[in-house]
Amino acid sequence: MSFPSDLKYTKDHEWAKTEGKTVTIGVTDHAQKALGDIVYVELPAVGRALKKHETFGVVESIKAVSDLYSPIAGKVLEVNTALTDEPAMINRDPHKGAWMVKMELTDPASMSDLMDAQAYTAYVATLK
Repeated sequence: MSFPSDLKYTKDHEWAKTEGKTVTIGVTDHAQKALGDIVYVELPAVGRALKKHETFGVVESIKAVSDLYSPIAGKVLEVNTALTDEPAMINRDPHKGAWMVKMELTDPASMSDLMDAQAYTAYVATLK
């Protein structure tokens, strides 16, 4: 597994990509592999304000149902509606095409404890 160096990561296995005040969020390659074949995704409404670590949706696979946690504090600007019709995109392209939400960052300090790719890779190695 490789994790793109332009992303930041959480211990809950979400990733975040910052572009100005917009943060794109999805689940990591590690998460999708652990879940197996993803069959359902529930995402939040546009405009919803989220606190850091607040549940913003659900991913259901043939193995389990998992909550999705916001890695930042912000407001939902956009959701990837393509995932509703084709949740298996998460298995194929977790770090790019299968992004889940785009949020407006309202608290830059909420980004401070996110891991870089090297730290996340080391963290995942401890889980085996």
